[in-house]
Amino acid sequence: MNIAEQQTADTAAQTTVTIRRAEESDIPRIDVLLGQVLDVHHAGRPDLFRAHARKYDDDQLRAIIADDDRPIFVADVPGLPVAGYAFCVFQRHPDDHILTDITTLYVDDLCVDEAARGTHVGSALYRHVIGFARESGCHNVTLNVWSCNPQAMAFYEHMGLRPYKVGMEALL
Repeated sequence: MNIAEQQTADTAAQTTVTIRRAEESDIPRIDVLLGQVLDVHHAGRPDLFRAHARKYDDDQLRAIIADDDRPIFVADVPGLPVAGYAFCVFQRHPDDHILTDITTLYVDDLCVDEAARGTHVGSALYRHVIGFARESGCHNVTLNVWSCNPQAMAFYEHMGLRPYKVGMEALL
């Protein structure tokens, strides 16, 4: 698998998905998708997530796009550039007292545009991330998913992910 660009034809939806590294010119579309993610989280947990906020400003996005330790992959489909993205972060714990010295690729955020959901864009992105992690010598791929987003939880379980730790809370 070529990690710089991957094309997959989805025969059920007849959608061609091209996965590539994000570029600065993608920032306006990434901003739209970041807003869609925020809307889902705000709807599920308005006590935690602000409405109409931004996770990253454009300067932060430019810095992330330029950082090889924080690759962003985008999925293009015909008629919809940047139909989805996967923000990733390499994590290492060298010389940690309790953790082994492995490399993890953490998926900080994965989103598919509302207009492209159900066309396997998310599956193509996730498979690309897995291939990239393998080629990069990672031990594992991890991510967090909010329990107020059951569609995302079902997607990740369908992709073969299983819980490895659980966050819990008591509201006061």
